[in-house]
Amino acid sequence: MKFARRFLAGILLLAIPACGCEPLNGGEVEQPRLSMFVGFDISGSFMKSGYYDDAIDFLARYLYAHLNGLGGLEVPNVLFVGSIGGVNADEAKTFYPKQTFENRSVEEIAQKLREIFPPTKQNRITDFNAFVDQVAAMVKMKKLVLRPISIVLISDGIPDVPGEGGMAFSGIHLQPLESLARNITVRLLYTSAEVGKDWQTKVRRSRVKVWTQDAAVMVSWKDPKIYNQSKSVQDQATFYDWIKDNVDYGVSARRVD
Repeated sequence: MKFARRFLAGILLLAIPACGCEPLNGGEVEQPRLSMFVGFDISGSFMKSGYYDDAIDFLARYLYAHLNGLGGLEVPNVLFVGSIGGVNADEAKTFYPKQTFENRSVEEIAQKLREIFPPTKQNRITDFNAFVDQVAAMVKMKKLVLRPISIVLISDGIPDVPGEGGMAFSGIHLQPLESLARNITVRLLYTSAEVGKDWQTKVRRSRVKVWTQDAAVMVSWKDPKIYNQSKSVQDQATFYDWIKDNVDYGVSARRVD
């Protein structure tokens, strides 16, 4: 009888996975599939909006939480962070990979973001199309096609490209993203209610989903009832719930012609 109990206990121990990853039905560990791209607006209009510091502090916590899977947030398979805007239209920008931010504290990530996007660097052009084109090229080059894609834009959302008619929201093209995956979401954060509405109703798209969040809502993440500064970043359940409800919200596709 004792031998039988020991034998059964040994089988149960072998059945427990050796890591905290959740196994698939076949016994293999499920790997992250999300491809995340983050664009930070370095145009003068956003840099002077008064939201720069708040956006950096939030983004540092957002990246840290996703990279470490805190609060049930999805861990990205790949992550690239780059700037929106430039001196000239169609200007390619450096995309910093996941490894740039891994194994860093929130404070270290914030410091790195300020180094990459210094407040003194204010470009005249806000070219969303150039950023979208670069994301599409990166997805194809890295063979990330058919995987879920989340594109997070830290920006006031106002396009400003010479020759494009200034605030021509209908001139923002998301078509290069349409054939890359079934689940593609563009999340525009720190915009205004009016500009957010223009993105929802004037930016042409078919499969791509668009979610916008006003700057007035974004800054509320610092409310002590949402983010308690006396607690560690790992112990911020209310903050992570707030992210799910206000940033990573699962929006439905809406065709705009």
